[in-house]
Amino acid sequence: MKISGHRSRIATVKPGLIVTSALTVKTPGRGFFDITAEARDFLREAQAAAGALTLFVRHTSASLTIQENADPDVLTDLADALDRLAPENGGWIHGSEGPDDMPAHIKTMLTSCSVQVPVESAEMMLGTWQGIYLIEHRAQPHRREIVLQFIGSALP
Repeated sequence: MKISGHRSRIATVKPGLIVTSALTVKTPGRGFFDITAEARDFLREAQAAAGALTLFVRHTSASLTIQENADPDVLTDLADALDRLAPENGGWIHGSEGPDDMPAHIKTMLTSCSVQVPVESAEMMLGTWQGIYLIEHRAQPHRREIVLQFIGSALP
């Protein structure tokens, strides 16, 4: 099936700015944690104008996603779906770090360790109902580190 669409004008950016920072998040245990505001703060401090923001979580049992930020039921359903796909009682061989560790690795593999967001006019080009989330897959509290990196142009 052929579709038709409309593309906006092409915007050109000459990257002259690379800015990197690490965000530390202390999680209370399993769940989705909105880090959109922290990403916005980073862009503001970096004086980012246009380019790309990359977020990368430095762990194998936590992940990142861009998801709906309007209805919390979406996040509840997503957590339930991940639990069904990788249950703690799945008969996993790896269990030296507890029964939630191997399912956490599987959930990270199913989601992502990084996300990238275009930046235009000093703003992330997220959709109306999109937010950036750190997903903690482990039951116990953890200290998670997320690397934020902007590549693009600086504000004048």
